[in-house]
Amino acid sequence: MFLLGIVDFSRMLFTWNAANEAARAGARYAVVCDDTFNETNVLTRMQGMLPQIQDIDLAWIPAGCTHATCEGVTVTIQNLGFRWISPIPDVVMALIPMPTFSTFLTREVMRQDPNSAAICS
Repeated sequence: MFLLGIVDFSRMLFTWNAANEAARAGARYAVVCDDTFNETNVLTRMQGMLPQIQDIDLAWIPAGCTHATCEGVTVTIQNLGFRWISPIPDVVMALIPMPTFSTFLTREVMRQDPNSAAICS
């Protein structure tokens, strides 16, 4: 039982770190691939790093901007939960809510090289 607890805690720390990195990668993808309506593409990229991600918020600053007028983007992971594999904690609380993970990036790199779509394809 103690070993399962250690494994679960390690998995939870991994999930925490992966969610943080997925938020950073999602923000980087959104800011480089300047399509302000690409939330589905950003979510797909983030799910490649952490498949449990289902709910993100993509907020362009200022709201309603275009690739020429945007100042930056905030990507937020919401409603992410962690599921135990140990039997006892699973009975008490099957899904542990994780905090919101958020990353902001400025538009300084938006389509810096418009001829290179390697990351955006």
